[in-house]
Amino acid sequence: MVFEEKILLNPIAVVKTEAVGNEVKDKTRTSQIIVREELVDALDGISGFSHIFVLFWLSQISDEQKKTLKVHPRGRIDLPLLGVFATRTQFRPNPIGLTIVELLKVEDNVLTVRGLDAFDGTPVLDLKPYDHWDRAENIKVPDWLMKLEKEKSQ
Repeated sequence: MVFEEKILLNPIAVVKTEAVGNEVKDKTRTSQIIVREELVDALDGISGFSHIFVLFWLSQISDEQKKTLKVHPRGRIDLPLLGVFATRTQFRPNPIGLTIVELLKVEDNVLTVRGLDAFDGTPVLDLKPYDHWDRAENIKVPDWLMKLEKEKSQ
């Protein structure tokens, strides 16, 4: 196993949004993904999907924040202290974001999407279509997450 190997990634696109701060968490907001012109042929057929996965680089995470190994989910001290890989925190060794978005429109190299929780100028690493294979059945989640979901519905 080689853990010291570097991986070089080139963004395929960039996020364009007017959302700032916590507004990016609003799943009803629309934004655009501007794909590099030379990759426009790679979008052929994507408009046939209603939803896509967007993988992006959380470019505003500092080197110090990347060293964070444990967090309280959502920053709430009443929830257990957990390893970052057991949470959806942005603080992680490789700050890669993953979101399923609704694909509203494709025009040339511009994808209009709903529900992308990324800031303006965020580099996009990859796009993948969402399909029936991506659904999991009989999922299990910890009690702390069930508590958050219950609070959200109240």
